[in-house]
Amino acid sequence: MESLSLREARRLALRAQGFGSQPKGGAGAAALYRQAVRLNVLQIDSVNALVRSHYLPLFSRLGRYAFADFDALAWGRGRKRQLYECWAHEASLVPAEVWAELRWRREQARQGVGIYRQLARFAVEQPQVVAQTLEAVVQRGALGAGSLAKRAEQAGPWWDWSPGKLALEWLFAAGEVTVAGRRGFERLYDLPERVLPAALLAAPAPTPEAARRALLLRSARALGVASEVQLRDYFRLSPAEARQGIAELQEEGSLQPIQVQGWSKPAYVVDTPNPGRPVQAAALLSPFDSLVWERERTEQLFGFRYRLEIYTPAPKRVYGYYVLPFLYRERLAARVDLRAERAQSRLAVHAVHLEPAGLDDEGLDALAGQLRTLADWLGLADLQLHGPADVLREAVARR
Repeated sequence: MESLSLREARRLALRAQGFGSQPKGGAGAAALYRQAVRLNVLQIDSVNALVRSHYLPLFSRLGRYAFADFDALAWGRGRKRQLYECWAHEASLVPAEVWAELRWRREQARQGVGIYRQLARFAVEQPQVVAQTLEAVVQRGALGAGSLAKRAEQAGPWWDWSPGKLALEWLFAAGEVTVAGRRGFERLYDLPERVLPAALLAAPAPTPEAARRALLLRSARALGVASEVQLRDYFRLSPAEARQGIAELQEEGSLQPIQVQGWSKPAYVVDTPNPGRPVQAAALLSPFDSLVWERERTEQLFGFRYRLEIYTPAPKRVYGYYVLPFLYRERLAARVDLRAERAQSRLAVHAVHLEPAGLDDEGLDALAGQLRTLADWLGLADLQLHGPADVLREAVARR
């Protein structure tokens, strides 16, 4: 079995994720799509303390871009639309090929298998609600859950959701409806044949086994080097599904095992590893960025223990409410607690926590530059540093 040093593994991971491969400075729709294809998955999250999370990964890699270009890729009409919502890692935007390879998961939802068991139970217990909801979509076109029921109409133990919301969620998971667009952050659901390209719907489905092998290969390419747990986490495959797929991919020669310094279990690569030159990167990362979303991997690669503290009571938070890791060169070098204060048109930096290795003046300048660029991209006129961010005050003044 070949081996990699930890530095080489980090470099492979960063290059696979699209860092350091091209200069930042703005990107059009074509570049956004290429990067989305490289990552395969852009996770969607509702927290809007800074900006919706699905916008950040492409900014981290490419710099400023037009939100309208991204929205056209994700929710536009006709040929402009090239990304589709589905359950992938979590709720996600994925390219057409990935959407097709996840068809078996939508079939699992219909059958009530695994994570869909509770939603499917609702569909079995409330078939009239599901049928009425689907008929409303057929008759009225793209609609949101708020169009179907008042907030006061609850569904008992079902997550405090209305029956219409539950029905739509099950229909979406099962592929009976899809997301036509969004109103604010609310999903608007419609029939797949009214939203998705006919060719995509008509394409023959791979077998579940073939689809899972394809997804594991996508994970391996996107991660650069990864353990079994990390490969299966990318598309949330079960342990049994991942083990079977990895064994078959090894047998056909598509995946090769490799040992990474300090890792207790084997990792896997697609091609002969070529870490290349040092990665020159400076980027603020979404908490839901695919570089860091698997927290154990983040510790293994970068020695960076990262936890989201949004749901932690304020007095118990260590780093802050919405904290973005700062990638500098090949290190996760700092944590930055940020908030977009839109009413005041400012980006508030509530805290900067440096890692033990710290940042030199060049690194602090790079972080200050990223914050200025982020504020400009978000249309925020000012950058405000609070006391725990004083380490940046001179660097911001220089910018």
